[in-house]
Amino acid sequence: MCRFVIYKGTSPVQLSHLLTRPCHSIINQAFDSRLRLDRRRPINGDGFGVGWYDSVYDEELGSQPCIFTSVTPAWNNANLIRLAEKIKSPLVFAHVRATTAGSLSLDNCHPFVFGKLMFMHNGGIADFHLIKRRLQTALTDEIFNVVQGNTDSEWAFGLFLAQLPNPNAKCFPPEVLKRAMLDTIATLNTYAEDAGITEPSLMNFCVTDGESVVATRYISSRHDEAASLWFSSGTTFSEYAKGGHYKMSKADKRENIIMIASEPLTFEKADWMEIRTNSMAVITPKMNLLQIPIIDKFYVPPSDPASLNRGTDFAAAKGLLSPRRALAPVQVRDNTPAISI
Repeated sequence: MCRFVIYKGTSPVQLSHLLTRPCHSIINQAFDSRLRLDRRRPINGDGFGVGWYDSVYDEELGSQPCIFTSVTPAWNNANLIRLAEKIKSPLVFAHVRATTAGSLSLDNCHPFVFGKLMFMHNGGIADFHLIKRRLQTALTDEIFNVVQGNTDSEWAFGLFLAQLPNPNAKCFPPEVLKRAMLDTIATLNTYAEDAGITEPSLMNFCVTDGESVVATRYISSRHDEAASLWFSSGTTFSEYAKGGHYKMSKADKRENIIMIASEPLTFEKADWMEIRTNSMAVITPKMNLLQIPIIDKFYVPPSDPASLNRGTDFAAAKGLLSPRRALAPVQVRDNTPAISI
């Protein structure tokens, strides 16, 4: 299936430091993943996309993100390599695709955009064809016409937009994005239950407005593991040895950089911590990283031994799981309570 990476920093990063230079960059993962278990297909060669926001607001250019997508394999696109060396941004979404739903076309390449918002998905909505018509009828004409492709992911983005009080707003506080994401997951679960769908859906969704980031690691099951999702934070992300060997350094308690990725971008074990299954990670405009449990009927508390014994076969068979390391405690940087849906 797909892979994605998110970068948010207090200073712009050159895109090549995420996409092309690291020996385990997301582009290299697309054809030579060394950390993910993939029994289905080892190559993410069905297109890619990268989206970013300008460092300085320009009234003429507006606040919408810049997007570059292609249906060619990411590792074989000369334009991407050239652009990555010349573009810097403080907030980047990147995605490589292996098709499971929808045809091979530019319209189906992530990230998807509406106004200031960017959206990506790693996973799959089970038996989506059984709920697609019901989902579509829940959308306004404006949002229905936003969807240009035919993937479950983009229709999920449409549903997300429908949960927002005003999808055309000029700003989206983190609480608004969080609530819309939770409502999206809850609505998809309701549709699946009403349609009699029993296979779990893998919903690693992420959205940003250029200021905040909301990402979920979620599966509609109490017994199966979700698609993998990791985070890393520190003060600098740089090459420390020839050959593209990068690491995250932490000179002090500040977090100048926060990254979220389907699969770690480095081989330094201390750099990355696993986000718990059925949790939401939120990066605030002030660079606080929050991990918040999503409380619903599929949630298993960390105190329950079953939380560490979720089955891995389902996600691994779809190429969506990297080998589990020891789980770090859930880190919540403020007093934000768990969220129920």
